[in-house]
Amino acid sequence: MNDDFSVYQRRSHSWLDQGKTLRVRLAARAAALLMLGGVIMTGLVNGGYLDYDGSPWMLLPGKAASVVGMAAQEITITGLEHHEPETLLSAIGVEPGGSLMGFDAVQARNILQNLDWVETAKVQRLFPNQLVVEVKEREPFAIWQRGTAYYVIDRSGAAMSGLEASQMVRLPLVTGEGANVAAAELINQLAAYPDIMLQVKASARVGSRRWTLYLDNGITVQLPERDWQQAIAMADQLNKTQKILARGIRSMDLRLQGRVTVEVAEIAATDMKAGDKKTVAGTN
Repeated sequence: MNDDFSVYQRRSHSWLDQGKTLRVRLAARAAALLMLGGVIMTGLVNGGYLDYDGSPWMLLPGKAASVVGMAAQEITITGLEHHEPETLLSAIGVEPGGSLMGFDAVQARNILQNLDWVETAKVQRLFPNQLVVEVKEREPFAIWQRGTAYYVIDRSGAAMSGLEASQMVRLPLVTGEGANVAAAELINQLAAYPDIMLQVKASARVGSRRWTLYLDNGITVQLPERDWQQAIAMADQLNKTQKILARGIRSMDLRLQGRVTVEVAEIAATDMKAGDKKTVAGTN
């Protein structure tokens, strides 16, 4: 009886040892297959073989995140006026339905506030799958021509990318070096004289010191370096009393204090040559 029990014990231990050995072998083979699969997948991803439009592999992170409630299922964006939501989401690396694993709201806010068209930004991650973004865009103020390039600028003179100047034709046009940072003061001053401002087609910054106004009827108005605000007021007064901007002149020179010099475009007298200049008003 004892001998039979001993034989049974030996056989039991043998079966247990064989079972353990089999499990170890299976686990080792599974680990090797997983490692090989990981190496192959890494090579495919790093090689760009799976990175194409419509690739189902590119959707796996979002699907995996949705299983654990970490996908961007609800995205709320407020404050956009001139830009599309896709532009904003692309900047912070988020796609609707995509993964929010590892998303850093503070870093996303900093990224947005570094965009030249964003004045302020606020980003909130509401667990598990909500994202709230609030932005305040810089307000387009004028078009700045620099050489052959055109930029939409805000009141401070900062250029804003992503906005086409051709789509902002109603904004004032300023040209020349430094015109962007000096534009606000000029435009604000012109706003007090709507009769003149409505005729201004462009304003050129000359030598980073003064302005020349180009009117839509072809007349140029040269403003002085100093006291140019008073010069605009004088031009407005002359236009109201003498209709000087509608009297066939080529230019109005206000660079000398208290004096207005005009260049005649249409000659009324036979003894005057085209291009003659005369002082029509002013005090010394």
